[in-house]
Amino acid sequence: MRHSNGIRRAALATTTVTAVAAAVTGILPGTAMAASATTSTPPPACPASALQVSAWQAADRPVGTGTGAAVVQFTNVSRKTCVLKGYPTVTGAGNTPLKVTPTGKAAAVTVRPQGKAWVKLTFVQVQGEGDGYCVSGNTPAAYPTMAIGLPNSGKHQVALKDGWWAQCDNKVTATPVSAVEPS
Repeated sequence: MRHSNGIRRAALATTTVTAVAAAVTGILPGTAMAASATTSTPPPACPASALQVSAWQAADRPVGTGTGAAVVQFTNVSRKTCVLKGYPTVTGAGNTPLKVTPTGKAAAVTVRPQGKAWVKLTFVQVQGEGDGYCVSGNTPAAYPTMAIGLPNSGKHQVALKDGWWAQCDNKVTATPVSAVEPS
């Protein structure tokens, strides 16, 4: 009888430990951890005040003169993680909107404090030398700055680090915001 009494005590101890573990973790025996009721809320969109924006001519750009293509970098200068998503709006100095043709698929990019995200803008290229021309016959436009906007994240007046924004036909092709720096 001593033997069966020891078995009962062991079974009782196991049941007690299981009940305590279930009470502490909130998980009942036989249920998966995924059944937990905790959910995480995605970070909010990056407000304009959280972003520092800079731009430079892209290494990979069309042949000709002028900008051709530029990389625009968004740095999260706030202390909070936030999200950027979508395609930029582009307006030349003097409030000249450019028609944006999106390329690629947009996805949310989470940007931690001091983290960076990018878009690449490719313009209808100015041809020739200093007195460049547009193949379309339109007059080339050169801007000291552009206003670059992102959905829910404001517009930012940006000068190129290495020249002026030069383009033809008030058109630009834009990649969506990406966590990978384009060339």
